[in-house]
Amino acid sequence: MSTADLLIEIGTEELPPKFLNTLSNDFKGLIEAELKQAKLAFEGVEVFASPRRFGLLIKNLAGEQSDYVNEKRGPAVIAGFKDGEPTKALLGFARGCGVEVDQLIKVATDKGEWFAFEEKIVGQKTADLVPAMLVNALNKLPIAKRMRWESHEFEFVRPVRWIVLLYGNDVIDTEIMGVKSDRTTRGHRFHTEGTLTITTPTQYETLLETEGKVVPSFEKRKASIVEQVNKATVQYGKAIMEPSLLDEVTALVELPVVLVGQFEEHFLDVPQEALISTMQDNQKYFPIVDNDGNLTRYFCFVSNIESENPQEVISGNERVIRPRFSDADFFWNSDKKIPLADYLPRLATTIFQTQLGSQKDKTDRVGALSTVIAKSIGADVDVVACASELYKSDLLSNMVQEFPELQGIMGRYYALEQGLDARIAHSLEQVYWPKFAGDRLPETKEAQALAIAERLDTIVGIFSIGQIPTGSRDPYSLRRAALGILRISVEQNVDLDLKDLINVAYLNLPAELQKPEVEAKVLNYILERMKAYTAELGIAHDTFESISALELNNPLDILRRLNAITEFRKTEAAHSLIQSNKRISNILEKNLKDQAAMAVNADLLNEDAEKVLFKAITEIAPALEKSTAEHNYVETLSHLSTLAGPLDQFFTDTMVMCDDLAVRENRLHLLNRIRQYFKAIADLSLLQDVSI
Repeated sequence: MSTADLLIEIGTEELPPKFLNTLSNDFKGLIEAELKQAKLAFEGVEVFASPRRFGLLIKNLAGEQSDYVNEKRGPAVIAGFKDGEPTKALLGFARGCGVEVDQLIKVATDKGEWFAFEEKIVGQKTADLVPAMLVNALNKLPIAKRMRWESHEFEFVRPVRWIVLLYGNDVIDTEIMGVKSDRTTRGHRFHTEGTLTITTPTQYETLLETEGKVVPSFEKRKASIVEQVNKATVQYGKAIMEPSLLDEVTALVELPVVLVGQFEEHFLDVPQEALISTMQDNQKYFPIVDNDGNLTRYFCFVSNIESENPQEVISGNERVIRPRFSDADFFWNSDKKIPLADYLPRLATTIFQTQLGSQKDKTDRVGALSTVIAKSIGADVDVVACASELYKSDLLSNMVQEFPELQGIMGRYYALEQGLDARIAHSLEQVYWPKFAGDRLPETKEAQALAIAERLDTIVGIFSIGQIPTGSRDPYSLRRAALGILRISVEQNVDLDLKDLINVAYLNLPAELQKPEVEAKVLNYILERMKAYTAELGIAHDTFESISALELNNPLDILRRLNAITEFRKTEAAHSLIQSNKRISNILEKNLKDQAAMAVNADLLNEDAEKVLFKAITEIAPALEKSTAEHNYVETLSHLSTLAGPLDQFFTDTMVMCDDLAVRENRLHLLNRIRQYFKAIADLSLLQDVSI
């Protein structure tokens, strides 16, 4: 079968830069799915995406489909006839296939015989199939906002201006969104005029690069930007290239040319986060820092043209950035003169959430809760109380009003500038850590207490007004808040009883919002997040279930148990003890109604195996209780592992459910005592196997 390359290019007005890379990769996936559904073999797909185009080069695509037989299956044979006549279901199936009942065949399967119809399909030419596949893929693209243009009824992300559809050396003739397909593309908007004619698909990329002054490959353009930036900035320091900004800049240019500009030294007196923020967010520049991470007076930017006078381009960008830096300089110098406490009256008139009150109401609740946490974890209560009162104040500053992403950061700067305790100042920033997955965590106990309280108050409050997150909707970022609480607890060794803290947060709410079911729902919600969090750490699902069964409330303690069980499962005794725990659980579930710990009568132990087991558990009991009380679960499991042999022998030699009622109950109490020691750590009967 013959093959050829297929080139698809959709030429448009400038595409949304934050959407471009996703759009092109989604397009690739949809076209691949269409080709596979049509049973058209191909070797590979190369993706292209620049501000005014996205496209694909599909290599060695089969020229036509192979002939194939399409089988349609109808009703079961036993249901196809009634009283010797075909049923309505069978008649309807035959009619749908366009044949008579006697033209159907019978197909035998492991579930019986079925009526079926086999239709021989003659394979179509690829060139005849591509237009419909292209339309399907374009219609399925997940575009949030589509637009119309001119007098057309169809919609797309941006107006379509040209379409290249080339199979081998031939144009596939079609019309899509009012544009006829052709073999002509367009080069750089400013460096070229007219159109470029593509002779063959493999010529496309080279033609655009050499004659069109366009680098059509997103990844090649991105790599070129990184290489140019590193080379251009080496004498000044190191450019900060955030991945998301690098992708956005790559999507903004067709011919990347990297240049370096500078600004006046005095602007460096402004907190560097403000300058970096405006460079990245407003200007799409890469800030340059020195080896210590301090901002320099230089910045790097990517131009979309090769200018004959690059200094003019640099000067233009320097002029653009100056007013923004001047604004930041003004905000900084005016804001720092206002004590943070002076903003408090305005917080009372700033809404946090309609039903949950003002930002002042929020800080009052967080203050009460963070004080409880501070006492619990040994933080300075006075520092936490002051920080909880002030941590929303910078929200009303001019700088944060202009740059909302600097909330907390500016609070720290203002607090230090005004001579507040450094622990208070750093808490004002670190209350918002972590901001995203993998972000840094609050460093001091005071900041940790405040950060946990802030998140927990939000979760409890939002649950109380019934706005519980769904699979697709989480407007208050409660999942992130719950994960933040868990990360601070387990990664910073902060002991928390979530149930008690949730109760405190709940009682801080207005009386009309206090609903009995809220506390249990919040606790379950956070612990569900912990299941996902620990799964990412490599904790097995059934290991988590063995701990979850104990209904614990302390994330740090839960993680210690999970790690201990994970290590225990690697030991030689694990398999035997897991099986013994399953057996003990089944026996006690059926035969011991009251599973409270009861004394074992040594005088009623008749068999050698039960005497050996009783002696073994008695000898290790003090060490077990000590290590469990100290939360040293690895050591506890090490002691319990010595019971593997005695338990195996006990079940081999001893009939638990013997006829003597007193002896039987004594043996049940012995097993129950052993089970209670294990359940002080986890329910091993819920483990499925030894493997992690």
